[in-house]
Amino acid sequence: MTPQADPAYLEALWEAATPEEREEIRRLLDHDLSHHIWRAQLGRQSEAADSLAFITGYGGAAGGGKTDLIAGLSLTEHQRSAIFRHEKSQTEGIIQRLNEILGGNTGYNSQKSVWKTTVANIPRLIEFYGLADASDHQKAQGRAHDGKFYDEVTEQRESQVRFTMGWTRSKAPAQRCRVLMTMNPPTTTAGRWVIKFFGPWLNDQHPNPAAPGELRWFTTVNGNEDYECPDGRPFVLFRGEPLYDYDPREFPIEKIITPISRTFIPSRTKDNYFYVRSGYIQTLQMLPEPLRSQMLDGNFSAGVEDDEWQVIPTDWVQAAMDRWEPRPNGKGEMDSMGVDPAWGGRDNFVISPRYGAWFDDLVIIPGHEIPKETAGRVGAAKVIQHRRDRAPVHVDLLGGGLATYNALHEDQIQVVGVDWSRGSSERSADGQFEFFNLRSEQVWRMREALDPASPVPIALPPRPTLKADLCAYRWTPIKGEKRTKVKVRSKDEMKSELGRSPDEGDAVVMANIDTIKTEVVKALTKALSRTRHDPYADLHR
Repeated sequence: MTPQADPAYLEALWEAATPEEREEIRRLLDHDLSHHIWRAQLGRQSEAADSLAFITGYGGAAGGGKTDLIAGLSLTEHQRSAIFRHEKSQTEGIIQRLNEILGGNTGYNSQKSVWKTTVANIPRLIEFYGLADASDHQKAQGRAHDGKFYDEVTEQRESQVRFTMGWTRSKAPAQRCRVLMTMNPPTTTAGRWVIKFFGPWLNDQHPNPAAPGELRWFTTVNGNEDYECPDGRPFVLFRGEPLYDYDPREFPIEKIITPISRTFIPSRTKDNYFYVRSGYIQTLQMLPEPLRSQMLDGNFSAGVEDDEWQVIPTDWVQAAMDRWEPRPNGKGEMDSMGVDPAWGGRDNFVISPRYGAWFDDLVIIPGHEIPKETAGRVGAAKVIQHRRDRAPVHVDLLGGGLATYNALHEDQIQVVGVDWSRGSSERSADGQFEFFNLRSEQVWRMREALDPASPVPIALPPRPTLKADLCAYRWTPIKGEKRTKVKVRSKDEMKSELGRSPDEGDAVVMANIDTIKTEVVKALTKALSRTRHDPYADLHR
């Protein structure tokens, strides 16, 4: 930072200036403001403004100038901007800041949630959106903007953010396009998706961490939307793997994949000169934990609270993942498989193998790789490929599951069809609850298995999506004939809330089901028949 641009230095200079020098300073400032109605503060805010990343995450500590950055960039750097909040009414703070910068609200249409103005002789269009409902993202479908701004993105659904980003483009060749996501650390589990999205910067267990402002490149490969590439070079997929040495003339343009850049820049309250002067840091210091660590330090791992009706506490899931270790030298005997089938769409075909209390890493096949016409047979082949030790296979019968079930049954594989809507006559382990249906029962059984008080601690593969799925189950108490019933929300309700299928969580829940193997049943039946043999039977004939 140069001393001439330091706000504290300028304030000291003003205090020491003569009246003539102050007049000259006013003249210079007026001249600058006639050309620049807004400038980013030097430090983290200007780093975020100047970053060359296509997607920039900016946030952490409160008071880092996040709202100001969105307002300033939309007025000075972009011709068509879209600003998103969870609730459209929450964009009021940005609208007020735009009003302050422009000196009025001329051009703002509150009915259409659009602001039209001209800055530096360039027409500017700013549109405001809310994403509260699961279908609200469709209102922005096809709406091209060269600047997409997501304010407090941890309050928004990942699926809606990714969807609306798809129309970040401009007809003007020289116009820069960018996505800016501002945020404070998430306070609920629903907002933790940003830690995976910006994993190299926010995940303290990431194998290849990145420095603030460092550019990394990502794209979608084999269903992985956060596939990290070594750089921004285009490539094609050859046998499912990136191939950089290729002739572009031999491939259609849609087959050539170009990664896009991301970065994350932590905001700090101390970088906001105006908030430092106002004593805002002292206000943040008085907050109770974990808010203090979240808002003052920008700690993304502090104090994420579970929902009141969350079935499985986050700490229980994390503890099971912390216990997990790979078993390269032998996994023991496979006891169960959970299969959540899918075909032809965005959902994944997920297989969860279980060896005792140890759940193996999930087998994930993108649904679009399984053709609808042969979904049952292809799905069954995938299951058989990964099945060991005659393990019972538990298959979700919804969607394409019935076809997979039938194919496995034809192949004489021990398969159990899981109909989540089927009723349940079981009780919880403590006898306190009954269950509304089979889904409620089995999700609750997963809770009981993950309970720290369980005599056999289980180990789960450390996958962010699996963790998100298991923490997304919610329950409602409903009145039963004799006792309260647990009703876990349906898969369709979860898909609406998450914007995707909870296929990883459902597969693990099904793998947790204990079904006795067929050969064990036969052996027990044979042994039982021997114990019932009457040695005097022939004498009675």
